[in-house]
Amino acid sequence: MVVITLQRNKCIGCNYCVELAPNQFQMSKKDGKSVLLHATDKKGFFTLKSNEEHILEDCNHASKACPVKIISVKSV
Repeated sequence: MVVITLQRNKCIGCNYCVELAPNQFQMSKKDGKSVLLHATDKKGFFTLKSNEEHILEDCNHASKACPVKIISVKSV
């Protein structure tokens, strides 16, 4: 299982996550911040739990490219 967490309130809208993992992230037209698709929100932490292991590589690239380090990716 892959667990991805996004601290959306700290997003600066650089768009790297969308470029590297477009199936998991998109930019909000309302505020220009990243949105983790199909995630649940808990106090500003958006979390996606997926059994799709193939998303791990793209999400890891997005996490490493994020200039404010607000994306966490774990394989459990």
